[in-house]
Amino acid sequence: MVREKRKVLIITYYWPPSGGAGVQWWLKFAKYLPEFGIEPIILTVDPKYASYPQRDESLEKDIHSELKVFKTKSVEPLNVLSGLFGKKNVPYGGFTNVNKKSLFQVFLRFIRGNFFIPDARVGWNKYAYKKAKDLIAEFNIETVVTTSPPHSTQLVGLKLKKNLDIQWIADFRDPWTDIYYYKDLLHTNLAKRIDKKKEKEVLEKADKVLTVGNTLKNELQLKSERENIHILSNGFDENDFEGQIENKPEKFTITYTGTFSDHYNISTFIKVCKKLKEDGKDFIIRFVGNISEQKHLDFKNAGLEENLEIVGYVTHQKSIEYLYNSSALLLVIPEIEGNKSILTGKLFEYLAAGKPIIGIGPKDGDSAKIIQECEAGKCFDYNQEKELKEFLEKVIELNSKFQINKEALERFTRRNLTKELHYILS
Repeated sequence: MVREKRKVLIITYYWPPSGGAGVQWWLKFAKYLPEFGIEPIILTVDPKYASYPQRDESLEKDIHSELKVFKTKSVEPLNVLSGLFGKKNVPYGGFTNVNKKSLFQVFLRFIRGNFFIPDARVGWNKYAYKKAKDLIAEFNIETVVTTSPPHSTQLVGLKLKKNLDIQWIADFRDPWTDIYYYKDLLHTNLAKRIDKKKEKEVLEKADKVLTVGNTLKNELQLKSERENIHILSNGFDENDFEGQIENKPEKFTITYTGTFSDHYNISTFIKVCKKLKEDGKDFIIRFVGNISEQKHLDFKNAGLEENLEIVGYVTHQKSIEYLYNSSALLLVIPEIEGNKSILTGKLFEYLAAGKPIIGIGPKDGDSAKIIQECEAGKCFDYNQEKELKEFLEKVIELNSKFQINKEALERFTRRNLTKELHYILS
C-alpha cells in the first residue's frame, strides 16, 4: 500500500512566469519535496493580474505536470501606474531602473511607502486568503507556508492562523523593515510604526519562522524574542548546470548577474580596475541584469566605458551560460546597516559555476563565510584597495586555474536543502 503524501500549502506571489532569483526558492523545493513524502500545493497570483519586475518563462520547465498550482486575481496599483506612465517609470528591485532624484519618482516612492503597507502587492491578499481557505478545506491541509517578499503575503498567513487550526510557517527570504532600500520608501513615522507592528505580529504568531542565514535569524529574534527560527540556506539546482559547456572568453571577463543599485559601493573596485588598465591589463567587466544610471556613469568617469559589457536582463538559463563563459565572478553586498545578513541567491550559482569569486562587502558577513568555507574566492571590505588589487592580479595571472571545495559545496544542492526542509515542515 502506497502511503499518501502529506499536503502542504505554499502561498507565494512569485512563481513562473515571474523571473528573478526569488522565484526559484519554492519552485525548486516544490520540485524535490515529493521525494520526501510531501505533496506541495501552490497558491499564487494569476500572471494576467500580477506586477512582475521581470518575466522568465523558461523557469516553467521545473513545474512538474502533477504539481497542483492554483491562481487568483489581484488588484495591482503598480499595473495602474505602468499603464499611466509606462513600465520603465515604475520603480522596482532597489530602484535601479529609475532616477530616484526626480520629483516624480520621489512622489511615487512616498505613495508606495505610505499608502501601500507593507508593499504595493497587498491587493492580492483578499483573493489569496479566500482561495487558501477553500484549498485547506478541500485537501485537508494542516500546514501552510507563506513566503516573502512581498511581505504582504505574510499577512495572509497571519489571518489564516487567527481563523483556522493550522500550522503556519512564515518564510523570510529577505529582511522586512530592515531591507537595504527601506529608507528610500520615505515612510512617515506613522507608516513605520504600522509596518513594524505588522512585522512583529507575524513573527510572534507564526508557529515556525524560516530564514536564509544566521545574521538575519538573529535580527528576527531580536524583533520577536522567539527561539524557534530555522535556517535554510539558499542553494543551486544541479540540473540547471548539466550539459553546460565552458567557453573561455578571449579577454579576462569579470561577470556580475542581477540587479545593481546605487547602494552597491564599488568605488574601490573601480579604482583598482582603473589601475589595472593603466598597468596594461586587458579585461571586461560584464553586467547581466539592471545596473543603475549612476553606477554606469561611475565606470564611464573612470575611463572604463570600453571595458564594460552591459547585457541587461536575461532568462535564468542564459544567466548560467554567462557564468560559465566568465573568468571570475563579482559579488557585491550593499553598504548598509545590517548587511552582514545578506545572503543572495546568486552566490550559490556562482559557487556551482566554479569560477573565482571577487566579493566586496563585510568580511565577517554570512556571504563571506560561505565563500571562505567553499574556498571559492575572497571577500574584501569596501576600502581594501591594496588587497583587492593584489587578489585581482593573482586571479588574472591564474586565469581559470582554480579549484573549489566541492565537498563543502555539496550541502547547498537543492535536493539536500529540500531534505532539511522536510524535517522543518514535519
